[in-house]
Amino acid sequence: MSQPIVFSMTAFARASSEQQGGRFTWEIRSVNSRYLEPHFRLPDAFRELEPKLRERLKQRLNRGKIECALRFQPLAGEAGLSVNTALVEQLNRAADQIHAIIGPGNAMNVLELMQWPGVLDQQQHDSKALQAAALSAFDEALDQLLATRAREGEALTQMIEQRLSKMQPLVEQVREQMPQALQAQKQQLQARLDELQHQLQPERLEQEMVLLAQKADVAEELDRLDTHIAEVRRILASNEPIGRRLDFMMQELNREANTLSSKSLTAAITQAAVDLKVLIEQMREQVQNIE
Repeated sequence: MSQPIVFSMTAFARASSEQQGGRFTWEIRSVNSRYLEPHFRLPDAFRELEPKLRERLKQRLNRGKIECALRFQPLAGEAGLSVNTALVEQLNRAADQIHAIIGPGNAMNVLELMQWPGVLDQQQHDSKALQAAALSAFDEALDQLLATRAREGEALTQMIEQRLSKMQPLVEQVREQMPQALQAQKQQLQARLDELQHQLQPERLEQEMVLLAQKADVAEELDRLDTHIAEVRRILASNEPIGRRLDFMMQELNREANTLSSKSLTAAITQAAVDLKVLIEQMREQVQNIE
């Protein structure tokens, strides 16, 4: 069974490849985004490769804003200019004929001849071979990008695991404190109600105490926090894009921490709730970078 891999959306890769005809240099930058957003900057001779490049990205990436730039440098001596001698001779003869008709001073000069369409031909290499070389260099850069995203993802996973490990004792701490906190609150309420019992019926007093105890009980919130922590760990261990699901789990964890804070009965429980929210926020910030 393969080891689960968490990918960050933040990465950079540069790959150069020297092939027959020139040197290809790819730079790929990746940042977080809700969707896959590829952007390309290509030399004119390679613009028709964009659909194939997009397809390669879609096959290997799921999310992120991806900036891909290609630089191509022809090797020295590999590209040059050739003169269309036959065309130059024809143009020269035509210029002589025109000169004989309109008089001296109007013959074509060398620069005018060079600007004539077809006189100078730039030597071109096999375009298919160059495009294949560009795609090969792109695959190499993409491999590097994925390796970087995996390393960053591993670091993010460790950070999240550390926060989850700190959250678990806080939940247990609150759970252990709740019986004593509830008992203390019950005694305080009883004392206050005893002062008012001549104004309220005994049945009403009992109902009020039950309601107040229910409002203060956070057993369900603590159980859900345990469940959510376990679910985050399960998601981290899955072999698929997990960023959106982790983001949702951060919202759920924060919801329970806020409820715990609002129901707090003691300063210690309030502090535990604050600590939980700090840890959750730290995770949430990093989850935004996970694919």
